[in-house]
Amino acid sequence: MQTLRLITQLMIQNDTIVALASPSGAGAIAVIRVSGNDAIVVSNSIFNSVSGKDITKQKTHTLHLGHIVDGTKIIDQVLLSIFKGPNSYTGENTIEISCHGSTYIQQQIIQLLLRKGCRMANAGEFTLRSFLNGKMDLSQAEAVADLISSDNEASHQIAMQQMRGGFSNEIKELRQELLNFASLIELELDFAEEDVAFADRTQFRELLNRIEFVLKRLIDSFAVGNVIKNGIPVAIVGEPNVGKSTLLNALLNEERAIVSEIAGTTRDTIEDELVIGGIGFRFIDTAGIRETADVIESLGIRKTFEKIEQAQVVLYLSPLTPKGGTLNSENIRQVQVEIEKIKNQFPLKPLIIIGNKKDLYSEEQIRELQSEIPTILLISAKENIGVDELKNQLLSFVNTGALRNNETIVTNTRHYDSLLKALDEIQKVNYGLQTNISSDLMAIDIREALYHFGMITGEVTNDELLGNIFANFCIGK
Repeated sequence: MQTLRLITQLMIQNDTIVALASPSGAGAIAVIRVSGNDAIVVSNSIFNSVSGKDITKQKTHTLHLGHIVDGTKIIDQVLLSIFKGPNSYTGENTIEISCHGSTYIQQQIIQLLLRKGCRMANAGEFTLRSFLNGKMDLSQAEAVADLISSDNEASHQIAMQQMRGGFSNEIKELRQELLNFASLIELELDFAEEDVAFADRTQFRELLNRIEFVLKRLIDSFAVGNVIKNGIPVAIVGEPNVGKSTLLNALLNEERAIVSEIAGTTRDTIEDELVIGGIGFRFIDTAGIRETADVIESLGIRKTFEKIEQAQVVLYLSPLTPKGGTLNSENIRQVQVEIEKIKNQFPLKPLIIIGNKKDLYSEEQIRELQSEIPTILLISAKENIGVDELKNQLLSFVNTGALRNNETIVTNTRHYDSLLKALDEIQKVNYGLQTNISSDLMAIDIREALYHFGMITGEVTNDELLGNIFANFCIGK
């Protein structure tokens, strides 16, 4: 790993890089970031401090007002921030130029820096340099990208917890303890002829059980973490014209879907996101489910079942509408049959049964319906009655206890895969310990487990892995 880092550092870190660190486009302020050994010297060559200071002689973490100049031409008045390595984000000398947000000014300053010997940064290169310089491990670097893309309280909290090193510290501690025992096992191999046991098998078994417990907890947390990170998909299903689009509009508090009295108006899925209680939900308004000869509508209905398959939660809107003084028992039975079909086809998916148009029901009709379908939630999407109760029910399906207790939650698919592989190797070691397998065979499985732990934090990695991870970052971060 050290050799790889040295090679990579020699390849990229002789360069001084520059990129726009704020969003592209015009704005009040833009930030241009420069990093590398010559960052301060290069920036000094285009910066005139209003107080006449030479920024190469100024302290780290200081701000300086001045002008960016191209010869005698003044480009902009800016605020220049100095961060000297290793006490910077990248671990290198870093300059951040806060200029006015004109796209013309941004490009003029960047082009001037390029002419002075900088090169444009690659995607994620600032964070890559931070990783290579030991400012953060690989899982923390990946959390930076998650933090940038977080769009709700829960995903932000998870990304912050991982960026502070909560997850990687837990993995590092387990890896170090396992490494200590692995060293003793390896030592036994050197004294195989003397039949000496250096590793206490009882303590080793206790460690393996503890590691297995932690790994299972982390693996189980991925089910929650993944949907929190990407948004929890919720499919709104039911027969045509029962109010699915009206419900979507009520949840989003905007006219997102077309509402019409004509059955089959929604022929394709409509998706939008909403944050409820800090958790992101992706609502999917689907085509109404019914028998139809319309080819286009049939395609929409087929897509409906695909979306139900992908959803984490299903909202079923019943077609029951009160007529006269009583509800039609035959219609209620048909709804019960449809509910059973969905439950049988998707037994593991949480299902919320909704009766729409509550404002049209009498108290007697409400009691009658709830006695026939006890789990039904009565709402009026049009009048916004019961929508808040529906949102609370959706939140109840999300295990946010781990979030409240600040526990580690895994959201990264790569980490999840490495944890599964590490658990498999730990279970092999545990089985070998129980069956008195030879130390040399046990050592192989231990090394594999250590390898998968190291893949998470970056103690074991390769150029291809780093390329795949940092290619997904934005340029300037």
